This record gives sequence, C-alpha cells and structure tokens, in this order.
Amino acid sequence: MREMVEYIVKQIVDSPEEVKVQEIKAEKVILLEISVAKEDMGKVIGKGGRVANAIRVLVGAAAAKLKKRVMVEILED
Repeated sequence: MREMVEYIVKQIVDSPEEVKVQEIKAEKVILLEISVAKEDMGKVIGKGGRVANAIRVLVGAAAAKLKKRVMVEILED
C-alpha cells in the first residue's frame, strides 16, 4: 500500500526525492502519512482537494481487497 501511494505521489511532484510516505498499521486500519516539499504541496492536494481525494479513492479500492480501512493524511511541515 505504501509503495503504491509513494509511486503515485512521486509522479505528481517536481521533487520526487523529497517524498516520504510513512505507514502506521493497526489491527483493521492503516494510516498513510504523506510528506512532500513545501512547493509541491499544492500539486498533491490539487484544486479543491481533487488530487488528494483521487489518491484516497485509489487507496480505498486497494484496501477493500485486503478488508482493511486506510486513511491518507498529507502532512504540512
């Protein structure tokens, strides 16, 4: 799951080397925290949050196969 999100975000941003995705696992929930360069924050969130929501939909579909719940957070530094 972490690798998929990291790949998607790296394709969107200008500084892919600064992309960090941290995965925190619980019993039925996985939390993915995305950290990017400050100048790439707008690209990851998108206009009106559209890109962020699209990432959440993709991750949610992949998580449904695993019968898990995934939460995606974009961290501001």
